[in-house]
Amino acid sequence: MPKVLVSDSLSETAVQIFRDNGIDVDFEPKLGKDKDALLARIGEYDGLAIRSATKVTEKILEAATKLKVVGRAGIGVDNVDLAAASRKGVIVMNTPFGNSITTAEHAIAMMFAVARQIPEANASTHAGKWEKSRFMGVELTNKTLGLIGCGNIGSIVADRAIGLHMKVLAFDPFLSDERAAQLGVRKATLDELYAHADFITLHIPKTEKTAGLISAEAIAKMKNGVRIINCARGGLVDEEALAEALKSGKVAGAGFDVFDVEPATDSPLFNLPNVVVTPHLGAATTEAQENVALQVAEQISDYLLNGAVTNAINMPSITAEEAPILGPFVKLASHLGAFAGQMTDEPIKEINILYDGKVADMNTKALGSAVIAGMMKAQDSDVNMVSAPVIAHERGIKVSTTTQEKSGVFDSYIKLTIKTGTRERSIAGTVFSDGKPRFIQIKGINLDAEVGAHMLYTTNNDVPGIIGTLGKTLGDNGVNIANFTLGRSEIGKDAIALLYLDEAPNPVALAKLRETGLFKSISPLQFDI
Repeated sequence: MPKVLVSDSLSETAVQIFRDNGIDVDFEPKLGKDKDALLARIGEYDGLAIRSATKVTEKILEAATKLKVVGRAGIGVDNVDLAAASRKGVIVMNTPFGNSITTAEHAIAMMFAVARQIPEANASTHAGKWEKSRFMGVELTNKTLGLIGCGNIGSIVADRAIGLHMKVLAFDPFLSDERAAQLGVRKATLDELYAHADFITLHIPKTEKTAGLISAEAIAKMKNGVRIINCARGGLVDEEALAEALKSGKVAGAGFDVFDVEPATDSPLFNLPNVVVTPHLGAATTEAQENVALQVAEQISDYLLNGAVTNAINMPSITAEEAPILGPFVKLASHLGAFAGQMTDEPIKEINILYDGKVADMNTKALGSAVIAGMMKAQDSDVNMVSAPVIAHERGIKVSTTTQEKSGVFDSYIKLTIKTGTRERSIAGTVFSDGKPRFIQIKGINLDAEVGAHMLYTTNNDVPGIIGTLGKTLGDNGVNIANFTLGRSEIGKDAIALLYLDEAPNPVALAKLRETGLFKSISPLQFDI
């Protein structure tokens, strides 16, 4: 039975989801704040459910000997060492949709607050003043909103803004023309957005490319009197540059829920007129907190019980619906990689994976991860679908994929080609209707071989006596053959044999085969069945 630790505050309903799914769960919401206690306990668990208090550091991950998945109830995973988790083979999931509406509504609320200077007017009135003429605001109606990022949250903001009769410009490299038309927004470049927007809101992650996006140079390109709202991630805006623009009047107001350093006890934006600040409240509603808690419990359960990967940060997602269909092809992809990995004793420089037929429309990212993992397990048994692509990248291996429509007799097949400094090797396989993977081509030679846990691969010149030699030599040395497949390029040329054995061939049997002088190569192979 899988075991999960909930180390931050999650609702009892969410914890009950684990129990209802038959998962052993420990609910200890204060443990995440005690690093030493967490370090001592983390080795017991297959899954870890957290919010923001638990810091999943490299040291914690090193101690997490059984850990398979970390689930963050919320969007940001700044408190998880993603690189260390990936190297360790631990899937990291978040819940990007559970608080989308809440965060979008907070951005809209901040726009209203900044447009009408509501917090300052509130404080003034509470103080017994009646400064009606001091707080002259602006309407949102007919103003232009510039959205930087038009994904899940940004699109909700766009919908609400259009409902307020605002014009919406959107900058998002991934926004298609069709999606923009569907949302009712106009696509724009950043410079166009800066030049025309009366309000600018940010809805993007913080990356190397987006950090400091709103800089002094960017602000200089904006309309005079622009108002800037950031409920996305701290560090997207240069707070010093914005503070100067607010003081000069270039920027008329700002609303910030996130800061470069959090908790934010000090910021250049604090105590400036018409700057509304909140302590990262974007997801802080009862509904959102419950939604993300339930979502993370379902996601972790689904992965541990069914292998479904949802909203993973460091691995391609596999839905519960596609897992049964994709599963046999994941196994095939792993076998193809394992064959190539075991047959290669020099550094691999390039990997190309060809998906032909129906498999080309499947989740090829997940299949590619399985290929690379299968290949690297020949050198490191701890590698899995999460860590393998990271390791391949670190080793400078170039990975490419090709997809094409059905081109042969098989409805689907996968062909793996690897290149080293001295040679190129290829192997192809398919999945038959019985759900079992088959090798269908090696070195360009066609065959039909069922995959077994223990196999023997040989190459030779096409001459008489090979079958008899293999059968007799293995039999004389106590090795039973379960299945025997042959292939050749043409008469008298290159030939191969792939034998499915009941157990691994012993060293004596292998030595006797080599003594015959009939074989170019003799390679025992093992596969995870």
